[in-house]
Amino acid sequence: MKIRLPLILLLNALGLALFFSWYLPENHGFWFSLDAGIFHFFNNGLVNSHAYVVLLAVTNNRVFDGISLLAMGALFSWFWWHETPKGRRRLVIMGVVMLLCAVIINQLGHLIPVSHVSPTLYFPDIHRVSELLHFPTKDASKDSFPGDHGLMLLIFTGFVLRYFGQKAFFIALLIFFVFASPRIMIGAHWFTDVYVGSLSIALVGLPWALLTPLSDGLINLLDRYLPGKNKTIA
Repeated sequence: MKIRLPLILLLNALGLALFFSWYLPENHGFWFSLDAGIFHFFNNGLVNSHAYVVLLAVTNNRVFDGISLLAMGALFSWFWWHETPKGRRRLVIMGVVMLLCAVIINQLGHLIPVSHVSPTLYFPDIHRVSELLHFPTKDASKDSFPGDHGLMLLIFTGFVLRYFGQKAFFIALLIFFVFASPRIMIGAHWFTDVYVGSLSIALVGLPWALLTPLSDGLINLLDRYLPGKNKTIA
């Protein structure tokens, strides 16, 4: 792939504009009102429905994180089953490159000099699922920006668009929404942790991997030097 510099710079500009629209205004401007409104909307519902409390507790349990991996794996596997042995090898290597990019972009994202607690630790006199239900769940974070979980899902979504096309991309977007939303609903993350923090980092970092020869080059490099190139992947 050739370097698509105009598109890269446009996506970078959108990511930076999104971040600074949140970062520069005093008390984050209109973003804080949006954050607070979304948090209180979901938080107030905790006292009205035990089933709702159980739902949030379950969907923010570590086991549910595993289900998100299964959902991503299922989408990946559909393409794997329809590939030749050589294509399957490249898909597996693409998955390795995706994980490598995810680790690097996530670490770079944490260099941003922003740190704040989750809304469940910020607002007084609120309800916490962990106090309403004795069940292991994540309903708070001492450093919730950016949303790591949301960023990983967005990176997966970007790779799906690059290598699997638009139809798979919309499925990946659905996976992102379904599995990123519980953290916001329970109050472990602000809305902007994901839709400003995670999204802006993805818009700045991911295009340099996917809209340049970088990701293809890494796949080709690993394909050349990893063992088992002449073996069939069943």
